[in-house]
Amino acid sequence: MVEESGNSIMSKIIQLNVRAAGTKSDMKAARHAGRIPAVLYGVGKETVSVEVNEKEMLEMLRKNPRAILQGKVSDEKVVPVIVQNIQKDSMSGKIKHIDFQHVNMSVSMDSNVTIHYAGEPVGVKNGGVQQVEIYEVQVRCMPDVLPTSMEVDISGLDVGGQLLVSDLVFVDGIEVLTDPATVMIQIKLVQEEVEEDAAAPAATVTPA
Repeated sequence: MVEESGNSIMSKIIQLNVRAAGTKSDMKAARHAGRIPAVLYGVGKETVSVEVNEKEMLEMLRKNPRAILQGKVSDEKVVPVIVQNIQKDSMSGKIKHIDFQHVNMSVSMDSNVTIHYAGEPVGVKNGGVQQVEIYEVQVRCMPDVLPTSMEVDISGLDVGGQLLVSDLVFVDGIEVLTDPATVMIQIKLVQEEVEEDAAAPAATVTPA
């Protein structure tokens, strides 16, 4: 069973406070104070340096990182925005910077939909190994019909079985851009896994 879940548009407003373009030390100080440096851009729009409340942003990202947010830039009107890129510290994992993009609600957009695999495949119960190839697919649609995620029931997959992108069924108006022949998940024999590992080329050592 394939099931879309949730709506892509969040009603809660997130404050995007305009900030002066500062130095790296200024941005570091802002992060220590619980503010994440960011930029807001879009086609035909001026790029604006902003910052967001870290706690508020993390809460929204936990709910749905792909959501269209209601961004309010200072005292200006609320505009729909989406998170396009997040930079994280390689050591701590904390967010260093966010890129927000304006969303034109009257124009179709490309985005990724997260895939959630539900259930334990019968093939795993029969001794197979579950191998997930992808966790998201790219789609094109109008912003108001963009799904937040898709849940796929994989309990019926037996050993040798697989699920392709072409097996996904979205509502009308959503075009899947990912190659339909792409394998999303498959159930392999343990022996196949061992053979694949053995066939992998060994690393060569260059003499000093």
